[in-house]
Amino acid sequence: MFARLIVVFITLTSCSVSAENPSAYDYDFTSIEGEPLPLSVYRGKVVMIVNTASFCGFTKQYRELQNVWENFREQGLVVLGVPSNDFGNQEPGNEAEIKNFCELNYGINFPMTAKVHVKGANAHPFYKWAEQEKGVLAKPRWNFHKYLVGRDGRLVDWFATTTKPTATKVTRAIEMQLARVGQ
Repeated sequence: MFARLIVVFITLTSCSVSAENPSAYDYDFTSIEGEPLPLSVYRGKVVMIVNTASFCGFTKQYRELQNVWENFREQGLVVLGVPSNDFGNQEPGNEAEIKNFCELNYGINFPMTAKVHVKGANAHPFYKWAEQEKGVLAKPRWNFHKYLVGRDGRLVDWFATTTKPTATKVTRAIEMQLARVGQ
């Protein structure tokens, strides 16, 4: 009888911990078109979330992000662009202007969110969660900071602005997460 109580206690404790331990799927954005965009729509996919800006020295990474999207989307990768004006006021436009810029200049067709804050007290809740999950060193310090979310919604890695989306370590991390089918 005592052993059964321990098993029940452990099971109940595990359930309550997971309820208190959110995943990326617990956060919602608004799409660049103004529609609700809960991250839960990507359940079972690998998601690369990148804060973007149209007038940054790293803006050319859009081209590489599009290439990553095209190369891996059939295997289950989603690239999600998150425009932000938090660094150097390099994303001053509204959503229509941002979308037009991305489509015309880089042929972007991966999903994008409405413009949000990614740092500070007004940071989007996803970004606050990501910092809690991976620590202060993992928070965006500039545009084109990348987070990689596994199929289970857990934040598995992050890559600094200076790390290109096509860098070997990014590609390997994506491939490793894509290989984890059913997790």
